[in-house]
Amino acid sequence: MHRQLFKEVLFVVLLAVVIASPGAYTLAQSQAPANPLAELPNLLKATPGVLGVELARTASGKQVIFAWFENKKAALAWYYSDAHQQLVKMGGGPMRPRGPMADVPDDGRPIMAIASVTLPAGQQGSLAPGGLPAVPQIAIELYAPLPGGLAAGGRFAPASVKVPGLLEAPSVQPPANK
Repeated sequence: MHRQLFKEVLFVVLLAVVIASPGAYTLAQSQAPANPLAELPNLLKATPGVLGVELARTASGKQVIFAWFENKKAALAWYYSDAHQQLVKMGGGPMRPRGPMADVPDDGRPIMAIASVTLPAGQQGSLAPGGLPAVPQIAIELYAPLPGGLAAGGRFAPASVKVPGLLEAPSVQPPANK
């Protein structure tokens, strides 16, 4: 039951990522799962230009998907993919008058999309009419890396995300007490 809830939350979060993302994956109707949320991480990962995908749950209960795209073109490829358009139709969300990502510069820089969703308290994965869980909160936010920063012993973003001026250091070990 917990796994089903996670899959449904993941679908909603990825739906958010879909609004700002790219891809070229066709979902065959005869093989479509009863809950499309279950396939979203794989669909997203299979999209050309997706550099990485991470899933998380915050202390406040939000389900979160982090997806890194090579650039705006890659994000738009996911947005216009058959899989994403199917999710948009299921969700019935509002469309932007000027189109997706109209305010995002096309400067070749990587884009990180963060999609978060909060399910109602006590919801155990039941689906609302139309196949999507009813949610009190969903957000899709886009970010680009700023120059600088430190990565000691590893990074959160995939190594393929280029960050100008990022200082990468080996794991920091505290000095031994003598």
